[in-house]
Amino acid sequence: MKGKNIRLLLAYDGTGYCGWQRQKNGPTIQGEIENRLAVITHEKIVVNGAGRTDAGVHALGMVANFFSGSAMTARAFQNALNSMLPADIRILKAEESFPEFHARYSSTGKTYRYDFFAGSIQSPDERLYRTHIHHPFELRKVIPCLELLTGSHDFTSFEAAGSRDLSKTGGRGAVRTLLNAEGFTDPTRPQHYSFSFTGDGFLRHMVRNIVGTLFLVGSGRIDDNDFAAILAGRNRRLAGPTAPACGLFLEQVHFEPLTGNAPTH
Repeated sequence: MKGKNIRLLLAYDGTGYCGWQRQKNGPTIQGEIENRLAVITHEKIVVNGAGRTDAGVHALGMVANFFSGSAMTARAFQNALNSMLPADIRILKAEESFPEFHARYSSTGKTYRYDFFAGSIQSPDERLYRTHIHHPFELRKVIPCLELLTGSHDFTSFEAAGSRDLSKTGGRGAVRTLLNAEGFTDPTRPQHYSFSFTGDGFLRHMVRNIVGTLFLVGSGRIDDNDFAAILAGRNRRLAGPTAPACGLFLEQVHFEPLTGNAPTH
């Protein structure tokens, strides 16, 4: 089945889901949307996501697409889905796209943001959307590490097991290019921090593993020279723990060629 190619821009709170990709052992974002589309169109529809966010990870700008033979307009699909989906998933925009568009394969990169709090007592309303680290954190200590991360590198040290098929030869392996890596504070709220990363692709848990290691730098347990050695070592066992999922947001999926003028904060 081909029909119209409908492109979606969506946001979701990933707290109650086992990630984006449909699976048998729990609810997923893809599964919720496909189930509603089956009711709306009486078709078996596969929704292609631009990425596969993990359990507990949120999205502000996920992009997806699907084909349908229905006569419904894109706006009608948006309205119907929003009337049926749980309140923690929302279709922000729907439009008909060209037949060749594929949310994953047409993408040129993504921007992720990671939010965290380093104070002593965290407000309960933040606990599902901002990681609480229970030790002092100095942003100035991680700036050299963020500068080091920009450019093309082999990110094996920050790659989770199962990220890719290691039996396959060729391709780019664990090499990815980061156009932007920065850290910033919320000037209105003490001890509230964020990291932002824009790149042409990300390995499984790559952002969370980088952030977990940056936490070690910011707390003074390792320094920027240690971080450089971890990156060069290409060994996951050298890096820090995986940061919790709740602080991670997929902010934007890019479809134009990435340049050095990637979004900054």
